[in-house]
Amino acid sequence: MKVVSTKAAPQAIGPYSQGIVVNGMFYSSGQIPLKADGTLVTGDVQEQTHQVFRNLQAVLEEAGASFETVVKTTVFLKDMNDFDDVNGIYSQYFSEHKPARSCVQVAKLPKDVAVEIEVIALV
Repeated sequence: MKVVSTKAAPQAIGPYSQGIVVNGMFYSSGQIPLKADGTLVTGDVQEQTHQVFRNLQAVLEEAGASFETVVKTTVFLKDMNDFDDVNGIYSQYFSEHKPARSCVQVAKLPKDVAVEIEVIALV
């Protein structure tokens, strides 16, 4: 088992890692719209979603994976009314390769952000 940690994405804000690689699979922790320096992106849901994908790209690269090797994503939304906006951004990162996905509305996310996404990928 290998712990994934990169300074190109925000550090964990609790007792967890950015991700774990085990048996050729990478499991990311949920990424929220924090910049690598810990600054919160507070713009609209599109801005927040782009930042989440920048974070995911950084941890995927550190793990030796990429968006093309993602097999499953889970999207957590503060408001399901943001689904179309988030889906539009999501499709920019997963245009040809389309991993399995779940998307759910939750009561609250860390730091009261609009979106959080986690991935599972082959390494």
